[in-house]
Amino acid sequence: MNASVSVPTPAEGEPGGGASSSSGAAEGPTGAGAAVAEATTLGAKKTRAELRAASAGTERHWHPRRWLVAALVVVLVGAVALVAVVRLRAPLPSAEITPGAGPVVSVSGSPAPLAWPSTGEAAVAIPKLGVVSQSGAEAPVPVASLTKVMTAYLVLKDHPLPAGDDGPSFTMTAADAAAFVADSGQDQSSVEVAPGEVLDERQLLDGLLVHSANNFADFLAAWDAGSTSAFVAEMNAEAAALGMHNTHFVDDSGFNAQSVSTPADMLKVATLALQEPAFAAGVAMPDVTLPVAGQVSSYTPLVGTENVIGVKSGFTDAAGGCDILALHQVVAGQSVVVLAAVTGQQGADVLGVAGAAAHALAQSASAQIVAQKVLTAGEEVAKASTVGEAVPVVTTRSAEVLAWPGQHATRTLEVTAHPVAGTQAGALVGTANATLGTQVVHAPARTTRALPRPSLAQRLF
Repeated sequence: MNASVSVPTPAEGEPGGGASSSSGAAEGPTGAGAAVAEATTLGAKKTRAELRAASAGTERHWHPRRWLVAALVVVLVGAVALVAVVRLRAPLPSAEITPGAGPVVSVSGSPAPLAWPSTGEAAVAIPKLGVVSQSGAEAPVPVASLTKVMTAYLVLKDHPLPAGDDGPSFTMTAADAAAFVADSGQDQSSVEVAPGEVLDERQLLDGLLVHSANNFADFLAAWDAGSTSAFVAEMNAEAAALGMHNTHFVDDSGFNAQSVSTPADMLKVATLALQEPAFAAGVAMPDVTLPVAGQVSSYTPLVGTENVIGVKSGFTDAAGGCDILALHQVVAGQSVVVLAAVTGQQGADVLGVAGAAAHALAQSASAQIVAQKVLTAGEEVAKASTVGEAVPVVTTRSAEVLAWPGQHATRTLEVTAHPVAGTQAGALVGTANATLGTQVVHAPARTTRALPRPSLAQRLF
């Protein structure tokens, strides 16, 4: 019996399988390289992925902090730059001004004795200089018609007369004419009026001051205050306000011996009254012409002569001769008025004696007036400081005042500008002022050189 053996045919694509085996033998090496290449690619991909993962891990750990630091640096630099720009654009500093001039200038010497009258009381005043002096301790005495200085002053204070204005007009009555007759019968100084005569305020004041008309004093007092008694009350109130502590009036004319004052007190009101143009013009006239009375003369001696510009005289048996005199002088090219007042003078020509005594007193006072330099060109009056460095500030011109021996002028610096650093020399800082009495003189105050500028470092830091 024969046995048969069956051998399986390799399947296509398996090793050893006929034609397929031959084909497979041809593809073997290529498949291995592809596998290696694939493995390499996979490894590379894995390596890059690992690197990215590692890198990502690293970035997540420090990258935000680095950006924060960078941002802070940028902000800081920007802030510094901004501050620098702001400081460089800021205005330059203004100078600090420190006054440095002496506050007082003293006039050398002391006054010489004045020509005081041998009897009565006397006083002298130089309003421009602020000088007042008197013969000794004063007691209130009758002052006669010097009283009318206060009367006229009050009327003009209540009813001023501007230049060219004569004030209201008044028609005289029979009562006014009768008052003139009554005053004349008592030997009072008065000016004749007639019913129907028209007089204005200026004419009444001129008659009061030039010819010392008591009837005009009464008329003006009643017009101003409603009655003479009310006016007298106003006179005493004004005297108290002016510091006339030794003064008391009982009438508006001074005819009553109980109207008392002192030379020093009367100069206080005379000084103010002379500032009224209508008053100053009236007391300077040697005579005045009125409608009915015609030309009437001044009782005040020396008016219009020897530089005498007024002001008022007075006489009664109780008062003796009284005089207030204003003497105009020119010293060092400057005008000055010296006032002198005397009371209680005696003599045959009592008003003449009083006038001469007042004139001598005024002259002795005026002879002592001197010109005093109180500001000197180039004098340092302050310092202007910038960036810690001071520049002198000096006056650019000199100035002087009239003065009395032993007086003191006060000086101040009025600062009107604070020039900035870098301003050139000659910058105006203010005005130097000097005062003595009613006198005030000025001189510009300027820097002597340019004000220092701050350096770049100073401006930045």
